[in-house]
Amino acid sequence: MKRVFQLVMLVLATAGVQLTAAAQNEPGQASAVERGRYLIKIAGCNTCHTPGYAVSGGQVPEQNWLTGSIIGWKGPWGTTYAGNVRLYVLNLTQEEWVETAHAKRYRPPMPWPALHNMTTQDLRAIYQFIRYLGPAGEPGRVFVPPGQTPQEPYVTFPGPGQ
Repeated sequence: MKRVFQLVMLVLATAGVQLTAAAQNEPGQASAVERGRYLIKIAGCNTCHTPGYAVSGGQVPEQNWLTGSIIGWKGPWGTTYAGNVRLYVLNLTQEEWVETAHAKRYRPPMPWPALHNMTTQDLRAIYQFIRYLGPAGEPGRVFVPPGQTPQEPYVTFPGPGQ
């Protein structure tokens, strides 16, 4: 049996598939990682949280995903930045992530209602995928309150009713 497992792992490695130790040892872990990868793609997380993702048509290597962006989103709320989700999740247990994702109201343009509407199972899969990616990048820029000028680059949103 051990020989079969080693052969399977060799085939997967040759095909470019990477599995963490947890995914190798826990049943269902690899499928949770795959589900998380899929959800990150379709939910648009990479659009803001992965530098260059939108302008390249999604052609950013996975190892660079979710590391945050220096582009600010300026509006009546101030200026926000898409944070480094990979570093953020390091400080949370899976259940803390689920609770936060279901409850927290982020500043625009973060589509937090999408997180609130995800199932616990989906949020757990996203967490597993982010943890699978591991830590990378630098901490993101800090929120700039309304009336203060942020560092460039930034996108300006129109005010209400415009």
